[in-house]
Order: sequence, then structure tokens, then C-alpha cells
Amino acid sequence: MLPVATASTRRWIQNGCRRTAGVVLRLIVALAVGATAGCSSLNILTGVPAVPAHRVPPEFMARPRADMQEITLARLRQNPPKVYQLAPNDVLGVYIENVLGQPDVPPPVNFPLDSSKPPSLGFPIPIREDGTVALPLVEPIQLTGLTLTQATDEIRKAYTVKQKILPEGKDRIIVTLQRPREYRVLVVREESGGSQSSGGQGRQGGGGQQVSSKRGAGYAVNLPAYENDLLHALTETGGLPGTDAENDILIFRGGFTDAVERDQLIARIKSGKDPCLCEPPLPDEKNVVRIPLRFFSDQVPKFKQDDIILNNGDIVMISSRDREKYYTGGAITGGEFLLPRDYDVNILQAIAIAGGRIGSGGTGIGQAGGNSGGGGFGGGSGGGGGIAPSRAIILRKTCNGGQIPIRVDLRKALSDPSQQILIQPEDTIIVQYTFVEEAYNALLRLVQFNFLFNGLSGSGSGSGR
Repeated sequence: MLPVATASTRRWIQNGCRRTAGVVLRLIVALAVGATAGCSSLNILTGVPAVPAHRVPPEFMARPRADMQEITLARLRQNPPKVYQLAPNDVLGVYIENVLGQPDVPPPVNFPLDSSKPPSLGFPIPIREDGTVALPLVEPIQLTGLTLTQATDEIRKAYTVKQKILPEGKDRIIVTLQRPREYRVLVVREESGGSQSSGGQGRQGGGGQQVSSKRGAGYAVNLPAYENDLLHALTETGGLPGTDAENDILIFRGGFTDAVERDQLIARIKSGKDPCLCEPPLPDEKNVVRIPLRFFSDQVPKFKQDDIILNNGDIVMISSRDREKYYTGGAITGGEFLLPRDYDVNILQAIAIAGGRIGSGGTGIGQAGGNSGGGGFGGGSGGGGGIAPSRAIILRKTCNGGQIPIRVDLRKALSDPSQQILIQPEDTIIVQYTFVEEAYNALLRLVQFNFLFNGLSGSGSGSGR
């Protein structure tokens, strides 16, 4: 049972609350008049100095991602020739009567495991690294770039015209493609993890913190000839990169020595850069090909077909977008949140994603009666109701390691596009109350306490009768 306060004690507390409310109310009126008149002394109370949103230079603003277009998929696939052309590592099926096979014995038949490929006749003869085939009784025959019909003519000419081992016009020579050449490449994909929500509930019921669950996956794939391109490699390993992957795909060529030289080059560039200047772009490297999947209309990619053709030992790298995040703090839940890949997020949307409230859900009168359904961002020093914070500072990193603070008026941002700053990766959003908003919310809490005390004292007096 609550203790019953005496009448004199209740009158003393009520008078003190009224005096305090009067002082706070006069202070609010004075601050409002000063703010309306452009009083600069409030800068001390409202946070760090920052550049107004409408005065930020264009080079510090983000380009709208909605303006980007996707690359045509046909550019990721090579154009195969109309007729298959032979090259090293192809395996031919060759039957030469009285040389490779006897007249009374039918030629061997090979049925491939892949049902989409036709069966072949003859004995397996590989095309060597120099593009020639070694057949009995004749010199090596060069077959690189030839079709099966042309290869048959070259072999027949070697046995009937050059060496005269077989009678011309009476030979029986069959050449088929038993196994086409393949290219073994590695595909490393880091975007297969996605993101998940963790942490407790945010202030005023806001969401938790998004955490990237980066989990890479590697594939070693064999691509047949004329399908050894980037599009087929992606198709064999799960399809096109997801929305949690970076915009560019990297193709690494060369061997171990080339990789060592590349690491040394990047290390020299990073260690020798001026700390006051932006990091210089990496020079074009012959062993690294960058294929963008989305681009702006004024930056159409200029890579060639040879750039997307893969060979033995090539590495296809799809990196995760786990660094494309923004961070929040101040009067909203602190956390990190992944930016979308295909569309933009402005300051209002970023605050909403973080669990903050945009604008005010009421006038604040309801809070005076004890309701908690106000319209603040919640959790800040303004309490659960009253006026929502109207100030945000975006800490944006610059290329030389510094940062620029951008001040946004959240109330103006509801109708003024110049205040709706697009969020970039690594931005930090600090939401703040102004001093006037803090004082107003403090007054509401004081009024709520007064109503609560009157209710408790009234119930105590009733129980004491």
C-alpha cells in the first residue's frame, strides 16, 4: 500500500511543479523567439558545426542508383562459330583402314555420357599442345583451326598423296570429334551469405541491427569449348550475382608470379600516397579484367569479347557488398544497415529503416494526459512522446580519409528535395534534438509527473477516509 502524503506536502510539491513549469515555459518561449530571429548562440546546444544540405558541393553527393542500367547479358557470352574448329586438347575419333583398324573389324563406337552429344567412331587420338596429331607412319599433322571435314582431308592427303601409303580414292578414313576440349576455371563467390537481423528491439519498438553473414563459396568448373565464357561460368555456379554482391566481377589471369607482382604494386601505391590527397586509381592491369554488371549511361563499359572468354587457370571473383553500409546513432537506435543495390535510400528512408519515426504522430497534447502514443523517434532525451528530433548530421567520409559533416533539417526534408540527401556507404547518421525540442519534451514529462502525482495522492486520500 502506498504511503499517504499529508495535505501540506502535496501542496508544496504541486506549487513547486507549477513554478518549475512556468520557468520552463518562459524559457521555451524565449528560445523559440531567439531561434526565429536567427540566434546563433543555439549552435552550442545543437551539436557540432556542419554544412547545410543545400550548400554541399556536388562532388560529395551520391549519384542516384536508380539511374544505372543493367548490362546486356549477351555481352557476357562469346559468339561461337557456325562450325566447330579444332584446337589443342580436343580428342578425335580416327579410323584408318589397314592403319588404325582392320577391314573385317568394325570401328569402335564411343557413346558420351552427355546425351546431348552424338556418338563418335574411331580410336581416340588427342590433339597435342602444338596443335598437331601423331598418327602412325606419317609426320605430325597440323589441325588447329580446321573443321572436322578439313581435318579429314588433311589426314587423307598425308596417307595418299604425301606418303602414298594408301591408294588415292580407295581409302577408308573416318574422323569424328570424340571429346571436345574443356577449360578448367575457378569461381569464388562471396555473396552467398546475405544478411540477417540480430540484436534486441530498438527504441520505441524499432528493428534490430543488420549483420552481414558473409560466407564464401568456391567452385572448380570445366567449361567446354565455345562455352568457356563468363555467362556460362556464372550459370554453372548459381546464376547471376545477387543483390548482396558488388557491382563488378573480377577476372584474374596469369600465374603465381603475376599475382605477387600485383600485390607488390598495390602495396607501393597505398604506402606512397599523400595523406592529404585522394588515393590514386589503380593502373590498368593486363592480368585483371573488371566487368561491371550495372553502369551509368555516361560510363558504358568498353570491354571486348576476349575479356570475357575464360581459359585454364583463370579465377572469377564475385565480392560481397558487406562494406556498403551506413551507421546510425544519437536519438535513434545505433547500428549498421546494408544499403540496397538497385535503388536509393535518402536520409528519411534511412532513419525509417533504422527504426526511427519520421515527423510527429500527434500534437503532444495526448502525452500531457499520460498517453505514450506520441511521435518522437523514441529513446533519446526527449522521452517517449512529444516533438520528434528535427536535426540530423551526416558524417560522410572523403577519399583522403577525412570527413565532411552535413546538416539536414528533417522537418524541411519532408517537402524539400534539397534536404533529402542520398545515403552513401560508410555514412554515419546522428539524429539530434534541438534545445527547444528538448525543453518542450521536458515540460511534457513534468506535466505527466504532475498528473501522476495528483492521481497517486487522490487515491491515497480516498483510501485514508
